[in-house]
Amino acid sequence: MSDRRSMEEAIRGFGMDTITLAGPLEAKLRATREAGFSQIMLKANDLVGHPEGWQSAVREVRDSGLRGTGFQVLRDFEGLSGHLHEYKVDIAKTMLEMCAALGCDVLLACSSTSPHASQDLDHIARDLHKLAMLAVPHGIRIAYEGLSWGRTVNEYTTAWDVVCRADAPNLGVCLDSYHILAAKTPLDAIADIDPGKIFLVQLSDFMWQETRTFEERMATARTYRVFPGEGVHSEQIIELVQKIDQLGYTGDYSFEVFNDDYLQMPLPMVAERARKSALWLADDILRCSMPLPNQLRLRVLRAV
Repeated sequence: MSDRRSMEEAIRGFGMDTITLAGPLEAKLRATREAGFSQIMLKANDLVGHPEGWQSAVREVRDSGLRGTGFQVLRDFEGLSGHLHEYKVDIAKTMLEMCAALGCDVLLACSSTSPHASQDLDHIARDLHKLAMLAVPHGIRIAYEGLSWGRTVNEYTTAWDVVCRADAPNLGVCLDSYHILAAKTPLDAIADIDPGKIFLVQLSDFMWQETRTFEERMATARTYRVFPGEGVHSEQIIELVQKIDQLGYTGDYSFEVFNDDYLQMPLPMVAERARKSALWLADDILRCSMPLPNQLRLRVLRAV
């Protein structure tokens, strides 16, 4: 087996995110594929910003040979009432249509930051249940993510609480290492999550220890993230990934790396950084995780 083949099998569970890369969609897809990745996380702007229309963007993705990890992001959906709620339902239907056209089976929805949204968790849960039901005909799962600056839901523990209240089979959580680290949410509560309800794991790090305010969290999240292994939180990321693995998670890991510096670098150089991070996690972290039966399961998963 060639070294490249071995590398591609090792990082099969990891994917790039178009957010990290500069340039047109076609170039992003090519750089991701040439770096050895088999999947990519897509965003709405990849489609609607395409010069030949969103359907052409869909064809480019499908022709690339890359699998869509998921589609992002539906914002500020939950907790609204009246005409605001109806407006967001219309937006959600469009997002679901684009997600389905791409062949993605996960739509990412992040927790609301809107001052117009209710802070009642049962209201939030009802809206997420409705969103999940809208997704059923498309065969799409909704991955709900707690933004670390969310108005009401700003930790993964609260996001999981809301998902449990909503009680929809195709509604689960997205665990994002940045938001967990920025909010300093203890990792022990990961053990309380049903692994079958973790629909996506997004990984990134950053270069300083603390983000003390919501404003600092937003600024860091949107411009200064780095790949796992490049920042100052490697130990916490190792612990996070191992806890998720030990729980029995068998889904995808996506590099959610917003970085203004990377947007000024040639695509192959950025993709190479992602490849090194994926190999570090796949070979040095996941394959060392315990218990042993889970380690063996991961080896099989990476090889299929």
